Amino acid sequence: MEYEFLRDVTGQVIVKFSMGHEAIGHWLNDEVKGDLARVADVERQLHSLSGSLRQWQHIGHEFTLLIDAEEVMVRANGMSVECDALEEGLSYYDEESLSLCGSDDFLLMLSRYRQFIQTGG
Repeated sequence: MEYEFLRDVTGQVIVKFSMGHEAIGHWLNDEVKGDLARVADVERQLHSLSGSLRQWQHIGHEFTLLIDAEEVMVRANGMSVECDALEEGLSYYDEESLSLCGSDDFLLMLSRYRQFIQTGG
């Protein structure tokens, strides 16, 4: 999973992720928006799930974050499109709407995100 932290002309943090992990970047850009309290809450939840079979979910405005002890899933809330409704030969494009990654990689990324924000990038 590759990513890059940037600032736009207004100083807002923008995150870009490699193909297959774009939804994580969209979640950070659209749901987190530099809110370090939310980052800390997600980190606490991930640590509390370590070694358990429990899951935790946060449904945001645009994306849902679903985590367990080993994996993180970010899914666009609008992904409930019925594929049966599409014409024959067409498929629903959802590459930027769903991303999975390991919990350890996700925690490392959140740590780097926090550091980027706190140091001014």
